[in-house]
Amino acid sequence: MADQQIENENVAQDFAQALAEFEQQGGEKREDPPVGAKVTGKILSIGEETAFVDLGTKSEAVIETAQLKDAEGNLTANVGDSIDATVATADENGLQLRRRAGTGGGGGGGKNPEAAAEVKMAWQHGIPVDGVVSGINKGGAEVQVRGMRAFCPLSQLDLRYVEDPAQFVGQRLAFKVTQFEDGRTRPNIVLSRRAILEEEQKSKAAEARSRIQVGSVVTGKVTSLASYGAFVDLGGIEGMLHVSEIGYSRLAHPKEALSVGQDIEVQVIKIEKGKDEKKPERISLSRRSLEKDPWRDAASRFPEGTEIPGRVMRLESFGAFVEIAPGLEGLLHISEIGGGKRLNHSREGLQLGQDIRVRVLNVDAAKRRISLGMAGADDDREEVAASGGSGASASKLAPQSGFGSMADFFKNAKRAK
Repeated sequence: MADQQIENENVAQDFAQALAEFEQQGGEKREDPPVGAKVTGKILSIGEETAFVDLGTKSEAVIETAQLKDAEGNLTANVGDSIDATVATADENGLQLRRRAGTGGGGGGGKNPEAAAEVKMAWQHGIPVDGVVSGINKGGAEVQVRGMRAFCPLSQLDLRYVEDPAQFVGQRLAFKVTQFEDGRTRPNIVLSRRAILEEEQKSKAAEARSRIQVGSVVTGKVTSLASYGAFVDLGGIEGMLHVSEIGYSRLAHPKEALSVGQDIEVQVIKIEKGKDEKKPERISLSRRSLEKDPWRDAASRFPEGTEIPGRVMRLESFGAFVEIAPGLEGLLHISEIGGGKRLNHSREGLQLGQDIRVRVLNVDAAKRRISLGMAGADDDREEVAASGGSGASASKLAPQSGFGSMADFFKNAKRAK
């Protein structure tokens, strides 16, 4: 009993403090907003059934306390907090606010005309409704709103195409009523969750634009993957992370390094004007710019003569490009492939993705070039010499120093022109 009295005194003090702050602000009160208007106000008090909200208007505004609670019945707002709502009714008793409709129970539209009237009002004034997804059919989702069956097209279930709509079954979600038609037995109700999400995204986007600029380092969530890159949600607006900017390693597809839903840190490298009204800007991102350049210490990490494992990444007529570390590829000239046998193309001696051992012949970090030879090639040359191999054979196995093989390639290419 004493605890209840203390709680009531605290609520009264909070109300008095909020009211005093309001009175200190002074100024004339605004005209009452019309029904359906979106408003923002400060909570003055919260009772068991209703809460008073200051809109700075002539009439008092109230909202059901249930509108301030989550699905578990916990309050999501406190005295002094600002809330966004919609004016549901306006009469001599003041303004009635709603944040959403359809929170109660009740039978179908024919058995409970009050429920149907409430959903109809939500449709007329753009008030969100709560509904539980009860099933999925070919065209969309069946949703129960105040005991009435409603329909949400699959394209309106989320911001993007939903691969598995069954995941929403049993969930209580917020929807916007896009169509309401009275029927003989029950009303025809069409919903959209996408409209609600787009409104939320628009609000977040305005805040995100104020903090995002070229050079900013931000955390985003991967929303989708394509062959050319990944789309990243930066908090209401999307940026594009091109496959070449994911990292220094060469990727055939972004899915080799990223997954949908993954949180990543990226840097904004370009902001351009977009062509679509819904996407007024094109934001280019980079994760590579935040990583250490592997060429910076390549010479010290891989001194000449070092034998290391590598993976064949590309096969060309003049040789193969082999990755020896993330972001570091070297050229294995065709003369180094095949154990002395003459090849017309590197694919005659190697396969794409094949793991091999190579020897570092030369590293030119300034030009970002690495020349490689096959590991163990010196042993083969010694065997040829010991068996009295001909000068021609020995010359085929002679080691390539520096970038002679690369230079030969460019000479031949120029001569071919």
